[in-house]
Amino acid sequence: MEIKVTCEKGFCPEYQSAGAAGADLCACISETVVLLPGERALVPTGVRIALPKGFEAQVRPRSGLAIRHGITTLNSPGTIDMDYRGEIKVILINHGSEKVLINRGDRIAQLVVAPVVRAVFSVMEELDETARSENGFGSTGVTGAAL
Repeated sequence: MEIKVTCEKGFCPEYQSAGAAGADLCACISETVVLLPGERALVPTGVRIALPKGFEAQVRPRSGLAIRHGITTLNSPGTIDMDYRGEIKVILINHGSEKVLINRGDRIAQLVVAPVVRAVFSVMEELDETARSENGFGSTGVTGAAL
């Protein structure tokens, strides 16, 4: 996949293991971003991509940031369409109770590239019935959880 990196070497998306589905994205910032509890920030990565036709990329949170600091991404997963050529930026939010510093080069999110299936929509008067019907939002129950 073709990419353009506007930060120095080392800011390319990078897979951290042979089995990783997501490539880490780094913060390409000139000054440290301070995220106070409840605050959010738009953090540039210095990366632009040219996805092949029939593919999308998703920006997803990193589990380590979430469990250690309460940092996650908003609009998750964030969708990058095949025809977008702008810089990838990540919306981070601090759900934790302490301020968090985002420094230049910090791994802030993951990029997952996946195929896209485009649906052809047909407007119908009625839809086929199923056993589930209109039931949602927990209607199938909670198995094995002590709530």
